[in-house]
Amino acid sequence: MVLADLPPCVLEKLKPVKFITASLLLAIATLAGCATAPGSTAPAATAPAVTSAPPAHSLPNTRQAPANSRGKPYDGVMSDIAVQQASWQQVTPLATPIDLWDRIRRGFAMPDLQSDLVRDREQWYTSRPDYIYRMTERSKKYLFHIVEELELRNMPTELALLPFIESAFNPQAVSGAKAAGMWQFMPATGKYFELKQNAFRDDRRDVQASTRAALDYLQKLHNRFGDWHLALAAYNWGEGSVGRAIAKNQRAGLATDYLSLSMPMETRFYVPKLQAIKNIVARPDAYSSKLPLIENHPYFQSVTVSRDIDVALAAKLAEVPVDDFKALNPSINRPVILAAGTPQLLLPWDNAEVFESNLQAYTGGRLASWTVWIAPTTMRPADAAKRVGMTEADLRSVNAIPPRVVIRAGSTLLVPRANHIQADVTVKVADTGQLSVSPEVVLRRTVVKAGKGESVATIARKYRASPAQVAQWNKVSSSANFKPGQAVVLFLAPSALAKASAGTGAVTRRQPVRRANPKKH
Repeated sequence: MVLADLPPCVLEKLKPVKFITASLLLAIATLAGCATAPGSTAPAATAPAVTSAPPAHSLPNTRQAPANSRGKPYDGVMSDIAVQQASWQQVTPLATPIDLWDRIRRGFAMPDLQSDLVRDREQWYTSRPDYIYRMTERSKKYLFHIVEELELRNMPTELALLPFIESAFNPQAVSGAKAAGMWQFMPATGKYFELKQNAFRDDRRDVQASTRAALDYLQKLHNRFGDWHLALAAYNWGEGSVGRAIAKNQRAGLATDYLSLSMPMETRFYVPKLQAIKNIVARPDAYSSKLPLIENHPYFQSVTVSRDIDVALAAKLAEVPVDDFKALNPSINRPVILAAGTPQLLLPWDNAEVFESNLQAYTGGRLASWTVWIAPTTMRPADAAKRVGMTEADLRSVNAIPPRVVIRAGSTLLVPRANHIQADVTVKVADTGQLSVSPEVVLRRTVVKAGKGESVATIARKYRASPAQVAQWNKVSSSANFKPGQAVVLFLAPSALAKASAGTGAVTRRQPVRRANPKKH
């Protein structure tokens, strides 16, 4: 259905409405049909078939249209239906939601949990109004999208409140266990649900991708346990852990509902936290709480980028602050957006068109000042920095290189893009690039006494070094022999140093020397 199909009287009333949802169009269509004068019949040409359904939360999944009615005008004959067939047929609410909170309340579908822990969490949240306000302010950017996705899947809208519990709606949140993003995905779980994690992006933080994965996971858990409280417990504790707890209670002849299972304290508080937030959202006045207004329309829309572009420049062309840009695109963890890996950006609704217009008119030269360099060999960060014309501090900062490591061969590093480089980063590199590091080996200068008949070769074999290294350290040829008791200089790793210390020769230690790869020095 399109607006042009509606009667003029209805169109007149819709002038001030900015966003029309599928459910609203269906309600309007119903009203338009009822407004026809008794005894009159609307022309078939003005009554096209309705192809868009109302939000999934308003009707159960069992809904099926009559096989002979789709796309045909009403012929004046009404078919009989059984009572059980009519049970799903509800009158579409005429009043649209006041705001997004009202829309969420209408979709509540989980059974309420009643326990002392719920009351405890209610008191905890209501005693911290500033915390509640900050969380809900952050949620403004993301909540409409989550509610839309839940309704499309016919899932309870309480689940839209889950990021309040997981991350306080902070897409950059990282737990001590390395769970990341608004929905707090662990690395392995994220990979299972196809959330890419590489040197340039982490989809566990991506607003749309992580929401899709979280709802996929919650549906999977609900399908397994048949209960939303148990599904939530499994989301927090792991489905294997919940499955074992249920099996344990079954063997003991005990109940297997959420409140009856033995579980860690964090999981025991998990659903009560969500229930407490649900209760506050349902009746904020009863808890002396105030929820910020969140209008019932999209906050963002996606735009396509076809060339690599700096994050700062993209934000400038969109005319939004960099912090707001990053809040909508939190999966981008480097100062450049690689179009081959991240072709879609999220921008505030009114800024998307601004970005596309400004990008088309941009004449300021190249869009990206960064590109990717692949380390040809294992090397120290200082050596890599010299190769690409950066300071070591800048290389470490832009690539998040930890201290006391060496960069392994094949690692992808972000480096300044030379003026002569025209090509953007390829899909393969953008999708699979990784920074691979290993601990830096600390070599200590050590002096040992050569035994009778020892040579460069035997010393090298004894202390796990190469003959070329031993020869270089002692300024002799690789075939040279040592006199008994002659001092031999070595640079040894801790394991070889311990062996040298346990020998009969005298050992002296001096200033440690760091090497990226002892076998090549």
